[in-house]
Amino acid sequence: MQYRRLGKSGLQVSAMGLGSWTTYGKQVDEAQAGQCLKAALDGGINLFDTAEGYADGRAEEILGRFFHKQGVARRDLVICTKVFFGGDGPNHEGLSRKHILEGLDASLKRLRMEYVDIFLCHRPDPHTPIEETVRAMDHLVRQGKVLYWGTSLWSREQIGRAIDIAGRQMLTPPTLEQPPYSLIERRQVEDELAPLSHAHGLGLTTYSPLYGGVLTGKYRNDAIPPGSRGEYRGADWVTRKVGAGSGEHRSARIAKLVAMADRLGTTPAALAIAWCLHNPRVSSVITGASLAEQVRDNLAAIQVVTHLSGEHVQRLNHMFPPAED
Repeated sequence: MQYRRLGKSGLQVSAMGLGSWTTYGKQVDEAQAGQCLKAALDGGINLFDTAEGYADGRAEEILGRFFHKQGVARRDLVICTKVFFGGDGPNHEGLSRKHILEGLDASLKRLRMEYVDIFLCHRPDPHTPIEETVRAMDHLVRQGKVLYWGTSLWSREQIGRAIDIAGRQMLTPPTLEQPPYSLIERRQVEDELAPLSHAHGLGLTTYSPLYGGVLTGKYRNDAIPPGSRGEYRGADWVTRKVGAGSGEHRSARIAKLVAMADRLGTTPAALAIAWCLHNPRVSSVITGASLAEQVRDNLAAIQVVTHLSGEHVQRLNHMFPPAED
């Protein structure tokens, strides 16, 4: 495993993390989730990503019980959770000071922990002033309940506003942003967030490197493999993901990715993840898995990226041009 600094901070995170979105507590039962978590730990992963909204908090509970039963030392874990989707009540979601403070306390109880390493604003909240959110996050950092905070799916302008408020009022600024990033979905990271990362040392923990499993090459001829995310999400979801893009049909590009991976002696999933890891702005790539075998297969990307040449990257960029994502 490689370990990278989270932006300009001193925190070291595994270059690959394990997420729990749409899987733990929903698509994957607790025993199966435990096998995935064990495979991740065995592979050197220390960054585990979850959220209060994942399976209505059950994902956090599964992680908390697993680490407690396994006796994993807290100092060996980097736990990231998120706040926004906490329930149906009027103050059960969003980024108000009330929900941020109460949401974290509820997450800590489910995780069986006294603090989280990373706490993310899961979405921008158009109904709450950014200053209120920044102040609430700074309060939690000063309490020691949160070590680093950041955002997920915020725009460049919103993140810049939070950084500016924190700087002017001597508050703790956001350390990272968590956007989607893959060969198919590139522009936000490369066009919008790269300048912020360069100027402010903003870390990027990207997710969906396989574009929902599409870049594994398993959705061929409209077939949906049993147990896949496509089976869970439905045929319409697969059609949207694999459907025709601008110019060349997306499935033809994925076929080229599969062929290139074959020539390199690896899998298309490992190659697609390695392409994400090749970006120096990326602190960690958050992957998902419903089987321990998938975790181990994805970890092959760590070896692939060490052999990925500039020519390989250019060929992949040509296959999936950012103007057409």
